[in-house]
Amino acid sequence: MSQQRHGSTPGEADGVPAFPDLPEATIARLPEYLRALHHLAEAGAETVSSEGLAAAAGVNSAKLRKDLSHLGSYGTRGVGYDVALLVDQIEYILGLDENRAVCLVGVGNLGHALAGYAGFASRGFRVVALFDADRKKVGEVINGLSVRHIDDLAQVAAEESIAIGVIATPPASAQVVADGLVAAGVTSILNFAPCVLSVPPNVDVRKVDLAIELQILSFHEHRKASLTALPGGVVDGAGDQEAVGS
Repeated sequence: MSQQRHGSTPGEADGVPAFPDLPEATIARLPEYLRALHHLAEAGAETVSSEGLAAAAGVNSAKLRKDLSHLGSYGTRGVGYDVALLVDQIEYILGLDENRAVCLVGVGNLGHALAGYAGFASRGFRVVALFDADRKKVGEVINGLSVRHIDDLAQVAAEESIAIGVIATPPASAQVVADGLVAAGVTSILNFAPCVLSVPPNVDVRKVDLAIELQILSFHEHRKASLTALPGGVVDGAGDQEAVGS
């Protein structure tokens, strides 16, 4: 069965809706597939097998095929997936064809790094405004943008149609910033502050906590060390215990 374009409507193209209701786990994997597809396209690949794409994205091929079937993408037997078409489909589902406007609040060390990251533009996002509560930072130019005072948030959000707000403030300030973003009509927030935000049900929040990720890796290090300490136990490359000489 061949792949279908994202413009289909219910009843067309085997009944696949233009915007499918995707499982959260599938949504979380789509950016990994897109990243892998971009690398393949840059290398000159026009098609890719499910096994090849799965390996590039770090998932198993059965899971990948199931995920892509939700988009109405089944590939072509003996050929695989059309790379350019699949990029278009995933970018459409992720809303990356909208070139969404993003603002960043908090221009400390982390905020500086995020504001200077060139990868946003190449993946469908425009950082249109930087904000900080410290008036000493107002007027500083970072990656071509002048830092505005947080008091200007509502005005700028309306002028620039800001869709996503990124919080890179200390945790004590994050909730106040989130409240300001919500009041300004921003309904999607990426939170780098190590705290839990309280937001209305219509606001989506994604939390990025580097300390938590390190703690999870620490668990795996602890686990591997514990397994290797067991009599006759070694840990293979996948982290599974195997008996010596088995």
